[in-house]
Formats: sequence, C-alpha cells, structure tokens
Amino acid sequence: SSYRIKLSANLKSWGIHNVFHTSKLWIHEPNDNRLFPGRMDSQVILTDESTKLEPEWAVEHILSHKGKGTNTVFELEWCLG
Repeated sequence: SSYRIKLSANLKSWGIHNVFHTSKLWIHEPNDNRLFPGRMDSQVILTDESTKLEPEWAVEHILSHKGKGTNTVFELEWCLG
C-alpha cells in the first residue's frame, strides 16, 4: 500500500512525486542522546537557497572517507551548537 503526502510548492517544482510506498516511510524518532550525544536540531543551518532539498549540518572536520561517487561514506567531527 502507499500514502499520498502534501508537498511544498518548492518540492513540487523539483518534480518530487507525492506518493510513497509504506516500505519507504517510518515514524520520526527524536535524537537518541546515548548514540549521538550533543546532537541538536539547532545544528541545522538554514540558508537563503530555497532550492536546497535537505538541511545542511555544521561539520568541524572530515576525519576519513571511503568509497566513490554516490557510494562515498564520510567519518565526520560535528560542530557542537
């Protein structure tokens, strides 16, 4: 089964489809401070670029990486608020 969701005009302009299969949806869970101590929503940086689809996070340093292209995985040191 699938769900139809309301999208902002910005997301619609990007051609994002508004119907998602249930396997792609899950219930939001707040931060688990045991696993990610000190991570706060205030670390999300809002920009004037309305074309961004995802929020940006403040990163102090890239510690390491592996993979190539869309399969690249980074180990990061996060800025703390």
